[in-house]
Amino acid sequence: MAGNLYVVAAPSGAGKTTLVRLLLDAEREVRLSISCTTRPPRPGEVDGREYRFLDRKTFDSMVDRGEFLEWAEVHGNCYGTSKTWIEEELAAGHDVLLEIDWQGAQQVRELFPTAVGVFILPPSLEELERRLRGRGTDSAEVIGRRLAAAQAEMRHVGEFDYVIINNELQRAAEELRLVVRASRLRFVIQRQRHADLIDRLL
Repeated sequence: MAGNLYVVAAPSGAGKTTLVRLLLDAEREVRLSISCTTRPPRPGEVDGREYRFLDRKTFDSMVDRGEFLEWAEVHGNCYGTSKTWIEEELAAGHDVLLEIDWQGAQQVRELFPTAVGVFILPPSLEELERRLRGRGTDSAEVIGRRLAAAQAEMRHVGEFDYVIINNELQRAAEELRLVVRASRLRFVIQRQRHADLIDRLL
């Protein structure tokens, strides 16, 4: 019995991480894939919780061995998703969520065409800039680069199945939960999970 694979993407500052955390708190059966990254940990981040923090040499070796489902270089840092872990979780019937960028989402769709794609948008560019500045972790130069990158990323919104505008956090969180719940009712999923019943009814 296969689980659902959810791909959630957004430009930096759109609130993706917060929305994913709220979803995982509410939907305990959804498992978050922990990505690997070459970027240094931010204050409060723990290896194996937010990310698996790797040096560039180790990351490149994993790429060469084909161990990533997808990987990309973003803002000078590399991010990747373990292919083996994803396949094992889905085969066991577990729902898995990937919190990645649009480039990674394209790679995932090639291997998992039934993956459910969700893109998170900010309510405006002005609000996006305010959120980035409010973090207090990046320089003005970095923020400028992130804003330019965000506009480029948002041009790929049409490649996703669902779009959530994160203007009001609780509403956006509920919309993400509704996407997850509705996707479990797709025929391809129900046919796997309730094969005996459907066979008897038909």
